[in-house]
Amino acid sequence: MSANKMPLGNKLYMLLGFFFLYAPIVSLMIYSFNESRLVTVWGGFSLKWYQVLFRDEAVIAAAKLSFKIAFLTATLAVVLGTIAGLVLARFGRFKGSSLFAGLVTAPMVMPEVIVGLSMLLLFVALQTSLGCGDETLGLLNSAGCFAFGERGMVTIWIGHTTLCTAYVAVLVQSRLREMDRSLEDAAMDLGCRPWKVFFVITIPVISQALVSGWLLSFTLSLDDYVLTAFLSGPGSTTLPQWIFSSIRLGLTPEINALATIIISVVTVFVVVSNRLMISAQSKRDKAMQEAFAASGQG
Repeated sequence: MSANKMPLGNKLYMLLGFFFLYAPIVSLMIYSFNESRLVTVWGGFSLKWYQVLFRDEAVIAAAKLSFKIAFLTATLAVVLGTIAGLVLARFGRFKGSSLFAGLVTAPMVMPEVIVGLSMLLLFVALQTSLGCGDETLGLLNSAGCFAFGERGMVTIWIGHTTLCTAYVAVLVQSRLREMDRSLEDAAMDLGCRPWKVFFVITIPVISQALVSGWLLSFTLSLDDYVLTAFLSGPGSTTLPQWIFSSIRLGLTPEINALATIIISVVTVFVVVSNRLMISAQSKRDKAMQEAFAASGQG
C-alpha cells in the first residue's frame, strides 16, 4: 500500500505516534535557548546556557571521556562481533556451538545490574590476585595492575564492549546468512585466497551491518549508566553520571543545552552514515549489473 493511499485514520495514528516520540525532544531543544533559569518558563531567546556549558570544565571532561570510551567500545565491538557472527553463521554446528551462541548473546538479555556486579567482582578479584599495591611486582603483574588496578576508563571500556559485542554479532550473523555466497564462490573459483575473499568480497557486502553495529554500539556506550556505575572509579565520571548527579540538584537549561548538542551530533552522524551507505550500495549494485552484462555479452 502506498503512502498516498493510506487511510486518514492510520495517518492520524502515525502522526500521534511521532508527536509522542519527538515532541519532548523538540521541547527540550527549544528550552535550551531559554533566558530564564527555570526550565519550564520561557524568558526569551538566549545562548547564555551554551556559554555556561562550554565554561564548565567538569562537563567537558565527562563528555570527552564518554566519547572516547564510546569510540573505542564501538570499534572493538565491531571487530569481536564480526568474528563471533562469522563463527555463528559460517561454521555450522560444532561441539559447544549452542553454548558459544548462548554466551555471545547472553549480555543482551541479562540485566545490566547483574552484568555490572559480576564484572565488578571480577576486577576486584583480579586486583587481589595480581597483588596490586605491592612495589615488588613483576613486569606482567605491573602491566595488569596498570590496566585493572583502579576502576576507570579501561574497566568501563571492557564492560561496554562485552555488552555491545552481542548486538554486533547478531547483526553480522543475520547479514551473513542473507548474503548470496555465489560471489564468494566465484572469487574462490578464480583463485582468490580465503582471507582475500573475506576482505574484498565479504566485508564490503556486509558493510551496512558493520556500520549499523558501530553506530548502535557507540550510542549504547555513550548512553550507558548502569554498567558504568559499577565499573567507574574516582576521576572517571562519564556524561550520563554527570547528568544524573546534576538532575538530583534540580533541572537547569544547561542540561538542555548539553542534550541539544548531543542530539544534533548524533543526528548528523546518522544522516551522513546513511547517505554514505546508500551511495556505496548503489555503486555496488551498478558494478554488479555491469559485470553481469559484460559476462552475458562474452
